[in-house]
Amino acid sequence: MNNRVKKKFQDTVWDYFHEHGRHHLPWRTNPTPYRVLVSEIMLQQTQVDRVIPFFKNWVKSFPNFKRLASAKQSDILRLWKGLGYNSRALRLHRSAKIVSEKYHGRLPRLRTELESLPGVGPYTAGAIRAFAFNQDEAIIETNIRRIFIYHFFQNKKLVHDQEILSVVQETLPIGRSADWYGALMDYGTYLAGIIENPNRNSKHYTKQKKFEGSDRQIRGKILEYLLEDSFTVKVVIKKLDEPTDRVKKILEQLEREGFIKNSRGKIFLQ
Repeated sequence: MNNRVKKKFQDTVWDYFHEHGRHHLPWRTNPTPYRVLVSEIMLQQTQVDRVIPFFKNWVKSFPNFKRLASAKQSDILRLWKGLGYNSRALRLHRSAKIVSEKYHGRLPRLRTELESLPGVGPYTAGAIRAFAFNQDEAIIETNIRRIFIYHFFQNKKLVHDQEILSVVQETLPIGRSADWYGALMDYGTYLAGIIENPNRNSKHYTKQKKFEGSDRQIRGKILEYLLEDSFTVKVVIKKLDEPTDRVKKILEQLEREGFIKNSRGKIFLQ
């Protein structure tokens, strides 16, 4: 890539960010490692506008790793209620315990150590390194993929993420990762509203499954019931009005994952 093309692309992203960037986002105004981790876990498969109020309430109740690590699981799930993908809350809780015990309350910087934390994969680890520590990381997610396919791979099908990552690395402004990725996220969100989805040309493109009637919806309902009280399996099945085998299978899964306990046919939150 020649410098002219690179600069033109960077200028496009920066210009949009300076004019329309979401500089007010609470995890950007005070990007401590803890707040960045919380925001990245919350933002997994969830839109920014939905996350904002949950994030504010969360950091008010659990302002640091120590407070989160010592919290009751029921209190954590109660605060997470309505955000969806409840397993993220448990992974965040476990991560806080690890950081508190193993790293003395300080989030590690090394990618390998970050990826060892529950719920932290390659993208999340890279995002934490970029946003919390301003490390020059090449990372990719939905918005970034959309931008780079639109600008650099318009006439290609089945674009592999490794191809995109090489261009991400080449166009990354050294020493400005935190601002740059914030700018990319905002510009990518803007593109999503004005162009047909370029991510369909990605080799990794998949459609999100419907929520209505899904196991995920039933899991959420069960946890909502148990936030109020404990119930027998029979009562839960009656409340849900779903096939018995399906509900029992979901309850067994929730128990394996550490959400609930089943004692003599009565279930309650861990």
